[in-house]
Amino acid sequence: MDLWTIVAWVGRIGFAAFFVNAGVSHFTNAKGITGYAQAKGVPAAALGVPVSGAMLIVGGLLILFSWHAIVGAALLVLFLLPAAFLIHNYWTESDPMMKANQQAHFWKNIALAAAAVLVAVGHHRGAL
Repeated sequence: MDLWTIVAWVGRIGFAAFFVNAGVSHFTNAKGITGYAQAKGVPAAALGVPVSGAMLIVGGLLILFSWHAIVGAALLVLFLLPAAFLIHNYWTESDPMMKANQQAHFWKNIALAAAAVLVAVGHHRGAL
């Protein structure tokens, strides 16, 4: 195994672990996450939390094992973009601390969605 293959595995493991961990928390802390989503006005939050948890786990695992990584990346983007705009809508916050916190999470989601797109492109082109 060459250095770049090792580096690619390290990157995939770290990237996937973030999403698998987040997805598992959608099940282990379903009540708290559902309550938060409901408070943010997310429609059908009780259904959306386990569905999005499954999307995160499956998307992360597909990328980790580089098996249908494009589908995995799509699942992550389909979670990250709505979550950014529905959950981390910092522009609605009046408290400066909450605004800064939500703004950081918003841009984290946007950056992770962009990274997922890069994973899909790299997989499609045979680079990953």
